[in-house]
Amino acid sequence: MSKICKITKKKTIFGNKRSHAMNSKRRKFKANIKKHKFWIPNIKKFVRIKISTKGIREINKKGIEKIFKKYF
Repeated sequence: MSKICKITKKKTIFGNKRSHAMNSKRRKFKANIKKHKFWIPNIKKFVRIKISTKGIREINKKGIEKIFKKYF
């Protein structure tokens, strides 16, 4: 199961964990991905997509129809 947002294309990135003594160790920064159901009025259906919380906020701001046309 891939952890990639369908709207914002966010995914896991890698970086360093730094201690107080500036020792470094590799770590993962995981995207905040959720499975969410949206109602699409044009097709009268629920659509379930994996989306980041930033993508959910974008849909709330612009509307699901506009985002659905652009990305799907």
